[in-house]
Amino acid sequence: MKTLPIIKTEENKERDIISCPSCKKELDKQLVVMRKYVCYECGYYFRVRAKNRIRMVADEGSFIPWFEEESTGNPLDFPGYEDKISETKEKTGLTEGVMVGECTIGENRTVLGVIDSRFLMGSMGHVVGERITLAVEKATEEKLPVILFCCSGGARMQEGIVSLMQMAKTSGALKRHSDEGLLFVPVLTDPTTGGVTASFAMLGDIILAEPGALIGFAGPRVIEQTIGQKLPEGFQRAEFQLEHGFVDAIVGRDKLRSVLKQILKTHLPKEGYANFDPEHDKDRYDATELMKERAAKAPIMKVWDKVSAARQVTRLGAEDYIAGIFDQFLELHGDRYFRDDPAILGGIAYLDGQPVTVIGVNKGKDVASCIAHNYGMPSPEGYRKAIRLMKQAEKFHRPIITFVNTSGAYPGLEAEENGQGEAIARNLFEMSGIKVPILAIMIGEGGSGGALALAVGNEVWMLENATYSILSPEGFASILWKDGSRAEEAASVMKITASELKNLHVVERIIPEYGMADAPALTSICAYMKGHMKTFLKEQSAFTGEELAAKRYERFRQF
Repeated sequence: MKTLPIIKTEENKERDIISCPSCKKELDKQLVVMRKYVCYECGYYFRVRAKNRIRMVADEGSFIPWFEEESTGNPLDFPGYEDKISETKEKTGLTEGVMVGECTIGENRTVLGVIDSRFLMGSMGHVVGERITLAVEKATEEKLPVILFCCSGGARMQEGIVSLMQMAKTSGALKRHSDEGLLFVPVLTDPTTGGVTASFAMLGDIILAEPGALIGFAGPRVIEQTIGQKLPEGFQRAEFQLEHGFVDAIVGRDKLRSVLKQILKTHLPKEGYANFDPEHDKDRYDATELMKERAAKAPIMKVWDKVSAARQVTRLGAEDYIAGIFDQFLELHGDRYFRDDPAILGGIAYLDGQPVTVIGVNKGKDVASCIAHNYGMPSPEGYRKAIRLMKQAEKFHRPIITFVNTSGAYPGLEAEENGQGEAIARNLFEMSGIKVPILAIMIGEGGSGGALALAVGNEVWMLENATYSILSPEGFASILWKDGSRAEEAASVMKITASELKNLHVVERIIPEYGMADAPALTSICAYMKGHMKTFLKEQSAFTGEELAAKRYERFRQF
């Protein structure tokens, strides 16, 4: 990404023509600006000046700059540095490489910071670090969220070790901000590298990135010159970081302001867990008459019939219920360690106005999507993504709802290498003490520890034709009877159906399927779930976080 290079010729005196560094085509600058500095021919993202970035996201006229009086010194007495700073100030009109201040975004008051690459490539000198730290400290004092646009080549070489110290200073300020339960959203733009990546840029509650942005600790040139390694196409780009679990979402500039508004609104302080919009605050239990009639005509299913029904590839999945029950679902990606597991779908949504964290297993609906989602068998990074989102929900006092449909945790070589057992154990450990309500719903198969790792709930519900078991009937028969062909017989003695598990107090509620959990039944099943979810959250609002965790512990202690 580069700033806009203007070409002046006899033919374009009437308008500014710029050249796109990516596709090399000549562009009308005014049209590029209207598209938020994105090439209308190839989608290339030009770098954006700090003031223009502020105009793009903040409510008009709301930005008030802070700490502009902080001036740059020369801590190492580096030759020519003071002259370089003076020249850069004159050329850019900036006082340093970052602007910080307060504004409103969608009328939500927030602290906003923007690093400008024109000022020594947005490098982090002591004034950049100081302004960011002061802004975070003031945000902590005034209980405000922080949004910070990152664009930097890393540490400022002319300031040496003093620049290095800014990494610890800014990170420490953000720790205090986080400990107060406050929101931090870094937006990673091109480039975000070096000491900025290794400090505040990667410490967000939600980390957003622009398409195609270069994001990495050691930049490509450093890697190639240091160890002589040639990098593959797309390495360290935003899409690479999303796939590898380090950013939550890639958001185009045309949607960025609306996404930031949604995030800020979702994280406004609320009391209790039942902050429903008054016009929607009605219990919704009724199925359509057609579905009631369908349910009355449904044949009685044997245990093996339910096993088969739970495994149907056309069965309604987590993504169907999320779309049918919740509003404005914002999917969040990644475990922040290794990868984004496509078998686990998670994010933040509204239940008639009440923010909730929603997590589900995504199996896929056809051969291609089943392969893409590993047939709903989560890997360690999937469980780590799930618990990351749950801990985030706890921090922001947001209830958690999970939709479980898995034959079990992925048993492959890579899963064992990456700690499958530890990841499941860690979820059980952490979920037992989370201080917000957790509702787990078995919507298909509930296979062994791979399902339990998402189901340590204050309540566990189950669709009437779902199953929940220690392992598959085939595995059970193979282990106990050394004969996997006796799976149907095994299913009949394992007590794996909703009615059997309710009798054992393993589940609190059975959700009707109105014949079968398929597309025609979606509206009715969602209506039933939604009404009872709202009742559940109203009931849980009577308890403190400590009481919720204690009640969850006692629920499982009885077994």
